Amino acid sequence: MYVNTLERKLRNESKEVKILLYENIKKIAKTRGVSIYRIEKDLELSNGIIGKWNTSIPTAENILKVAKYLGVSMEELLQEEIQTA
Repeated sequence: MYVNTLERKLRNESKEVKILLYENIKKIAKTRGVSIYRIEKDLELSNGIIGKWNTSIPTAENILKVAKYLGVSMEELLQEEIQTA
């Protein structure tokens, strides 16, 4: 249920939310010492798919996978400002 609600929200949100999601993933990954490529590889996602989240709508399932991998909530990935310390 929550996943479907998140997917609807992402479809209705502006491009800024998609860019924010990608930028937050990059920031968190950097603090964890892991590359976007490594995340995609470890989660068996298509090569380059996370980068495409700037312009396309990711599935909530994939966002959840990335959030779990990085040890954060899906909400944290969508926050306007994240704490990287």
